[in-house]
Order: sequence, then structure tokens, then C-alpha cells
Amino acid sequence: MPHLDPATQLPDPPSRQAALVARTVAWFDDAARDLPWRRADRTPWGVLVSEVMLQQTPVVRVEPVWRAWMERWPAPAHLAAAPTADVLRAWDRLGYPRRALRLADCARAIVERHDGAVPDDEDALRALPGIGEYTAAAVRAFAFGRRSVVVDTNVRRVLARTLGGTALGAPSPTAAERAVAAGVVPDDEATAARWAAASMELGAVVCTARAPRCGACPVADLCAWRAAGHPPDEHAHRRRAQAWHGTDRQVRGRVMAALRAAVDPVPGALLADSGPDQAQVDRCLAGLVEDGLVEQDDAGRYHLPVG
Repeated sequence: MPHLDPATQLPDPPSRQAALVARTVAWFDDAARDLPWRRADRTPWGVLVSEVMLQQTPVVRVEPVWRAWMERWPAPAHLAAAPTADVLRAWDRLGYPRRALRLADCARAIVERHDGAVPDDEDALRALPGIGEYTAAAVRAFAFGRRSVVVDTNVRRVLARTLGGTALGAPSPTAAERAVAAGVVPDDEATAARWAAASMELGAVVCTARAPRCGACPVADLCAWRAAGHPPDEHAHRRRAQAWHGTDRQVRGRVMAALRAAVDPVPGALLADSGPDQAQVDRCLAGLVEDGLVEQDDAGRYHLPVG
């Protein structure tokens, strides 16, 4: 596509929104990645599991774990009856293992409140353990083809650039952003659900944060950010890169990996090399116990929860 001059005149906002939706959906029809939770044989439970796993975790890491998980626990009732240790081992190295516990709690709630079937009502979904505004909207759209306002980091970026003319949105979503996102969603339920998936995909594979592929973008000529000459991120000073090496999160991950691999309870002394110093390891162990991810026996040894 030709380079746009900063003086380029863009269509008026309503026309631009309509074109943005139509073109993005048409692009998605041909460009969508073949992911198992998008296929025709997907189940609402499979979609819900994928959305929980995909939180802060890339698709390439999620897909093999999701496949194994769904083979083992294809319905909420199966996971609801699973031992906690098995759930944490199956979660493997996806990170943020409390998500696994919340997913198991969610499965039990679905069995108890909804006879084992994932509800399609957004309020009922949000009432489930671990299900927030985004996940409820995503399940409603992707599992049931219903109209909802699905706004993740990728969708925020697409809308910020195409309609707002900014490189990235504010560090936290604003009420104004939500209003814009809601106003773009088509009235037709099927088209709305398709837009939700398509706009997310556009942000994930084309309109990326650090290296956007504007030359491959189906809506480049509609993009206010590109027309303005790609101004820099005005919120850059408010963003902090998350460190990893030597952090409590890294230490917690090492402890969990050791306990997942262990057959018998592990003495604390054998977990000492999980971090740079004993005080940090002890702090992380205490946090894992408090979070319900680890238990300690009468001998002071650590193991995954038995229940």
C-alpha cells in the first residue's frame, strides 16, 4: 500500500467505523489462524478454558496445554472432580498457576449452578469464579456467537490507532475507550461476534505493539495514527517493563516446577536453590501456601495440594 501523507483526509468517523468493521471481518475470513478453540466443533467449555489460559500467555504456549487439558477434562464436570495436584501438574508452565485453581473453581460452580453447561448470559458468566468482564464478553461472542463488547490489549491498540490516532492506549482502559469500543460493535449478533474475533486477530498478528505491519494491514488507509505520521506513544513514560530474572515470580515458578515433578513431599532445604537467597525462597513458599498452590506437611515438607 502507498505511504500516506500526514495531510491525508480520512473518511468521516461513522463511515470509517463501518469500513473498519467490514474490511477487518473480510480480512479475517481469509487470514484467521487455525486454532482449535475456533473450529466448528468447539464447545463453550473449550472456549472458556482457552480464554483463561490465554491471559498474559502467548498462543504458541497455550495450544499444546489446551489440547491435553481438553482431552483429559472435556467438560466442566470432569475438571470439577479432578484432584488439585493433577490440575496444577496439567497447567504445567503456563504461568500464573492461580488461574488453574480459579478454572477448577469455575468448573465446580458451572456444575452446581448451571447443571454442567457453560451459561451464555454475560451476568451469569461474570458471577463465576475467576471470570471477569473481558472473559465473559469473549465467551459470549466466541462460544455462542452473541453480541458483546470484547476489548483486550489487541483490540484497544487497533482502535487507538485507527480511530484515535495514537500509538497505544493509556496503561489502563478508560471509560472513553470503552464507549468507543461499544460504539463500533455492529448491531447484528453474528457480525458483532465476527468483529470481536477479527479485531483481536488484527492486533495480534498485524497491528502489533512494537513492529506493526502496516503494509499488510487491510485498513491502513483508514488509520488515523498512520495518517498522522506514526506519532510516538504519548504514555511511554507511564509504562514499566516487567523484570523477570531474580523476581519472586521466577522463584515461585521454579518451586512449582520442582513440586510438579516430585512424587513425594519435598524438604524445604531441597528447594533452597530456587532463588538467589533463602529469605526470598521462604517468602515465595509462604506466598504459595497462602495462595493454596502448595501445602506443607507436619514434617515441614512441601507438596502440591492433595484435595
